[in-house]
Parts: sequence; C-alpha cells; structure tokens
Amino acid sequence: MLNRDIFVIGFMLFALFFGAGNLIYPPTLGIESGTAYWSAIAGFILTGVGLPILAVMAISYVKDDARELAEKVHPLFGVLFTSIIYLAIGPFFGIPRAATVGYEMSIEPIPTIGSSYSSLFIFTTIFFVLVLLVSYNPSKVVDRIGQILTPILLLAIVVLSIGAIFLLEGPLSIPSEKYSTAPFFTGFVEGYLTMDAIAALAFGIIVVNAFKERGLTNQQDIMKSTLKAGIITGIALSTVYAAIGWLGTKMASHGTFTNGGNILSEAANLTFDFYGSIILGIIVTLACFTTSVGLVVAAGQFFSKVTSFSYNMVIIIVTIGSWLIANQGLDTIIAFSVPVLVFIYPIAIVLILLSFTRKLFSDSKGVYRGAILFTALISLYDGLNAFGLSLDGITPIISKLPFFDIGLGWLIPAIIGGLLGALFRKQKI
Repeated sequence: MLNRDIFVIGFMLFALFFGAGNLIYPPTLGIESGTAYWSAIAGFILTGVGLPILAVMAISYVKDDARELAEKVHPLFGVLFTSIIYLAIGPFFGIPRAATVGYEMSIEPIPTIGSSYSSLFIFTTIFFVLVLLVSYNPSKVVDRIGQILTPILLLAIVVLSIGAIFLLEGPLSIPSEKYSTAPFFTGFVEGYLTMDAIAALAFGIIVVNAFKERGLTNQQDIMKSTLKAGIITGIALSTVYAAIGWLGTKMASHGTFTNGGNILSEAANLTFDFYGSIILGIIVTLACFTTSVGLVVAAGQFFSKVTSFSYNMVIIIVTIGSWLIANQGLDTIIAFSVPVLVFIYPIAIVLILLSFTRKLFSDSKGVYRGAILFTALISLYDGLNAFGLSLDGITPIISKLPFFDIGLGWLIPAIIGGLLGALFRKQKI
C-alpha cells in the first residue's frame, strides 16, 4: 500500500467526520470552559476523535459491516441496532442537520437574502441534488473528497483559526457552572454531539472498501492500513478541534452567543470583516457537504444489503427524506436528535470496546448480552430524561449510580452486566 493512498484515505475520513457538529461544538466548549479549556477539550477529543478511530478499526476487523459487531449480541439486534444507527446519522438527524447548519452559517447571514423558508428550500434543494450526484458513484468518493475537497477545507480552517487566534485579544473567562467541577468529563459527554463514534460504524466500511479497491486483500494488511489512515485522521481532527476551540476562548470578552455558529461568525467578522464571512462560508459548506455525501453513500451501501432495494434507489430515498426533514429547520432537528443520541451512544461505545477486548472473554455472547442490556437500561432512562419525560419514580435510584453526575451512569452497570454474562458464558441462550 502506497503512503499516498493512505494519506488520501486518511484525509477522506477526516472530511467525512468533519461536519456540522464538529464545527459548532468546540467553539461553544471553548467559550464556556474558559480557564479549564485544555482539560475540557481533552475529554472532547477522547470521544470526538479517539472513539471514532477505534470504531473504524473495529469495522476493519469484520468482513462485512457494523452488523457483524452487533450480531455478537443477537442477529436481530444486529440488524435493528445497526439500522437505527444508519437512520440516526443519515436521513433522520445527521444529514438534515448538516444541510441546515450549512444554510444558517453560509447563506442566512447574507443581508440581501436573510432568513426565509423559500431561501432554505432553494438552498437545501441545490445542496441535496449535488449530494445525490456525487453519491451515485461511491468508488469516486475517495478521489473527489480526499484529493480535492479536503485540502480546500483544511486550508480554510487554518486561515480562519490562525487569524482569529493571533488577532483577537482578551482574557479567558471563568468556567461556566457545568465546566467548573469536572471539565474533562463534561467535555467527554459533549463529544457525543458530534455523532462521530456512531458515524464511524458506517464510515468504517467505506474506508475498508477503499483499501480493497486499491488491491489489499489480506485482513492484517487492511487493519494496519486502516490504523495508519486513522492516525492521520485523528491528528487532523485533534488539531482542528483544539484550534477552533481555542478560538472560542478568545471570544469570551466579545459578547454573548447562543451557539457555536454565532461564535465562529463573529470571530470571522472581527478578524477578516467581509472576507471572514467568505472563509467561514467555504468551511461550513464543504464540511457539511462532504459529511452528507459520506452518510448517503454509507446508508446506500448498508440498506441495499439488508433490503431488496438497489443502491441507487436507497440513496434517492435517503436524499429525499433528508431534504424533507432539513426543511423543518435546525431547532426541530436538534430537539429530537439529542435524546436519541443520549440513548444509542453508550450502547455504541460499549459495543466498540467489547470488540477490542473480546479475546479476554472468548467472544462470549453472554458478556455481550449482559453488558449491552445493562447499558441500554440506563441509557434509555437518560434518553427519556433528555426528551423531557418525567421519571420521578426511578430518578432517585438511578441518580445514586457512580459517575451519574458526569453523564457516565451507564459505565458501572455495563461492567456488572458483562461480569454477570461471563458467569453464564457456557450456557446456550
């Protein structure tokens, strides 16, 4: 495998990961964490970079796709959970969010256009037509994204970040309440919102197929090349997160902001005036577009395997569904996505970690089932709670779990469930 191919695929994976959430959450973390920034961003990078790379590596172990990981629990769970992941990161939340963030940060600020349903409709229509056209030929995705779009995206991010970091002045703020006691773990949970760990379960097969198309057939060679590409992706993501997060800390003395998009927009205007808006528009549009293409391709490849629909038919359905939901607006999409992510993220994390430790328990289905069941029970509570449902009857019990206050209440139950499952490892269930 040529080093050039590994770099191209590594850059492609970076572009696929780096979408809407990756742009808007680090600046928010920066401005809220203030003097606790480096601890907070370390936690964010652990879930926003470390877990996605582990997930891609986990997929390189299997012969097909993420179903093979989830089927360790049960074949039905494999299909259902993997389908939920693809729907969540695809037409239900991930793709529509990317399109609407792209609109709100690149088109809506233009004075002559403003904010209106018609402008959102026109933008999303053009956006998804282009996404569909690029997605028709998945074998070209690596070349189009890895060689063309990613260098432009990285250059735009570097220009904006360096300019803002050196030109903006101001002291770091005192950490907000949620970052005042455990900034590392708060950043860890905030990393969920990027959706990259679950997206990696979908993107992983794109990476594996890209290496296979370049002549790799040996499983060990594929795993080693995937690791190298993942390291390249991880370095790029970590650098960018740290840079735009630090940019956020610089904006603390320049006003109050409602979200990361506002922070980046104001930073661009303060640093480069009109040209800053152009740079930001390039970053946002490319980031959201490349991620959307990757998600459409991944969904097309998966659902064409588990249904009777062809790849082309699936990507048409996914694109139309994403377009319809995107036109409901960003606030609506976020309101419904957060509870779902809070529910499925811990399950995905445990599944990924089990795939790397499976030799310790001889790949026992009992361990998989116990760990996933106990995790799901706690994460279901967290998801329902995030959705706003009143759970006063069980909250006093759940809240006594270790690490509950830092959003990791599922951790100990997952370990206990796995240990209980190990006791029945020889039992046929």
